[in-house]
Amino acid sequence: MWELSLLGGIIAGFLVSFFIHKNSLKKTESSFEEKITQEKKELENLEKKHQEEMSLFKKQQETELKTHKLEIEKEVSEQLKRKFKVKEDQLNQLENKIRKKEDSLDSRAKNLDNRDKNLSRKENNIENAEKEIETEKQKLIELEQEIEKGKRKIIEELERISGLSEEAAKELLLKQVEDEIKHDAAKKVQKIISEAEENAEREAKKIIGMAIQRYAGEYVSEKTVTVVTLANDDMKGRIIGREGRNIRAFEAATGVDLIIDETPEAVVLSSFNPVRREIARLSLERLIEDGRIHPARIEEIVQKTEHDVNEAMIKSGKDALMELNLLPNMHNDLLKLIGALKYRTSYGQNIWQHSVEVGFLCGIMASELGMDVKEARRAGLLHDIGKAVDHEVEGSHAIIGANLIKKYGEHPNIVHAVAAHHNDVPPETVLAFLVDAADALSGARPGARRETMEAFIKRLQDIEEICQSFDGVQKSFAIQAGREVRVIVENESVSDDAAVLLSRDLAKKIETSLTYPGQIKIVVIREKRVVAYAS
Repeated sequence: MWELSLLGGIIAGFLVSFFIHKNSLKKTESSFEEKITQEKKELENLEKKHQEEMSLFKKQQETELKTHKLEIEKEVSEQLKRKFKVKEDQLNQLENKIRKKEDSLDSRAKNLDNRDKNLSRKENNIENAEKEIETEKQKLIELEQEIEKGKRKIIEELERISGLSEEAAKELLLKQVEDEIKHDAAKKVQKIISEAEENAEREAKKIIGMAIQRYAGEYVSEKTVTVVTLANDDMKGRIIGREGRNIRAFEAATGVDLIIDETPEAVVLSSFNPVRREIARLSLERLIEDGRIHPARIEEIVQKTEHDVNEAMIKSGKDALMELNLLPNMHNDLLKLIGALKYRTSYGQNIWQHSVEVGFLCGIMASELGMDVKEARRAGLLHDIGKAVDHEVEGSHAIIGANLIKKYGEHPNIVHAVAAHHNDVPPETVLAFLVDAADALSGARPGARRETMEAFIKRLQDIEEICQSFDGVQKSFAIQAGREVRVIVENESVSDDAAVLLSRDLAKKIETSLTYPGQIKIVVIREKRVVAYAS
């Protein structure tokens, strides 16, 4: 029985707990439903609020867009109005030009009509004149026939009276006429030369004087050998190296002779190639400063220095273009060659600075003549470009330079001016004459160039020998450092008129036989002395 009671109690307890749990579940479920309902209401409220905000934002955006659109339309309208006004002005100008052209064409048409009438009148006059000429020609033929008959009679009479044949008389007459013609020709030459010199000298002095006043340059004297100073004589041993390996490596890498003699605290670099000499100088100075002198280090330093010098040459080429105010539209190889001229000299004159000066002078003279200044400056700058490679290529530096710049696409006028500036080809353009004149002007400036004593004396001797080779020359003296030669002629064999022709012949012979900077003035002196004694 007690077991049944226990079982009943358990069942009753289970049922009671079941109902209690069920009630709690219902309460929980109802509270969740309330929360869900409340969340839904909140979501709906949020959604309504979001929609209201979105609607308001859309309205604001639409308002801003309308405002912006109106501003853009207004701005576009103003721009169109301005453009329309500009176009309208342009059209008006074009209409005015067309109207003027039409007026000009009308006047030209009238002039052409008048010309046609005049030409017709002239044609009629010419036809009448031709008829008259034909009649006169017939009369002249008849007259010539009569003259020929009279001439034959006169010749026969002259031969009878003089006892000379016709050929002998002709020869005598031709000799007299030749002397008279020479005399007249010498006077005419003198007159033409005087007039030409008077006019040309005035204009040339004006242009050249202006060019010189507007440009002045300074020059640095360069040599064919370079001396590198050392801190002490012990450095010479390190430069030579064990069994001379360092000096051999240095000479092989640079292509320059390294001369080490008894000169205290100095070594000499010798080479005809100025660029190689500069590379060698910088390399040796860097090696001395670094202190590590051995074949591997020498090759490394030389390669680095060579690269630096190449960069410096390109920079120098660009600097030349900047100084002449030219566009840097030039090939890098040409710029490098222009820079290489900085290490080259002619009679002691630095070629880079000479080329820049010639460019300036060409530009100044071109501006005075109304020519293209940029083209003239470019031709002047490039005129000696061949000197950068003339030790590697055979031929005249002018022809080498012309071929070089032609390869890199320079204008034909510039190519011709470079080729003709030493008369290797005949100058055919005004630019060629300008470059030639500017080159001579730069070289002839006092102090610009210098030469060795031996070459100077040899040039003076050659000038005097050329003068002495002409008939009638008694003595000749080269003075003014070879800028002038005075020629004394024999009074009996050379007349005043012949002296004029002799001066021209001497000038031509010197021009074709010698090479010299600037100009040489030839002065022919003919003197007659009469001596009498009173006793």
